[in-house]
Amino acid sequence: MKYLLKFIFAIFPIWIYAQTPKIIQKPITWNAEREQLSLDYLKNRHGVIQEKAVIKPTMIVVHWTANNSVKATFATFNPVRLPGRPELTKASPLNVSSQYVIDRDGTIYQFLPDTVFARHTIGLNYCAIGIENIGGDKFPLTTAQLDANEALIRQLKKKYPIEFVLGHHEYTAFRKTKYWKETDPNYITSKSDPGNDFMVKLRKRLTDLHLSAIAK
Repeated sequence: MKYLLKFIFAIFPIWIYAQTPKIIQKPITWNAEREQLSLDYLKNRHGVIQEKAVIKPTMIVVHWTANNSVKATFATFNPVRLPGRPELTKASPLNVSSQYVIDRDGTIYQFLPDTVFARHTIGLNYCAIGIENIGGDKFPLTTAQLDANEALIRQLKKKYPIEFVLGHHEYTAFRKTKYWKETDPNYITSKSDPGNDFMVKLRKRLTDLHLSAIAK
């Protein structure tokens, strides 16, 4: 049976991951203050003026959390205002967050609705869905997480006109494209997540979706 399952996954990966993945709802705080801070961020950082803090997703940015716990990640993202981290608070008091978090066993949690604004990638938040993966340099991402990222991205591609999938470490490649919206050209942070190896494996699985890593 084990070998039969391996054969099925090898021959029919697209069919398997075309199935709707199970997603556990675990909403972080979204209140009037968070929405106003998000609207301020959209205006002041992205130059986008809106009445609602929503996005029109055209890309997905894959991250890692640099911790080993969904509980710790929830505790980090849940406060409305960002505690500490002066390199970020100088740009905005809005806390960081992400729409999705994937645990090490592949369990997918949704922290915010797909089209609700989240602060996770400089210059691209206004159009990017964020996927955080529990792990980091000390906790390499797992095959179960790779499976879950593939399944989730396939599902999101069905719902939205997604053109790009990139790792957080690749985001600066968009700086000179029409997609980049950051009012301060010097507001940049260096990122290594989720690692090139993980993104190479993920893109190989998503080849049939014809998603790009950078705008041309």
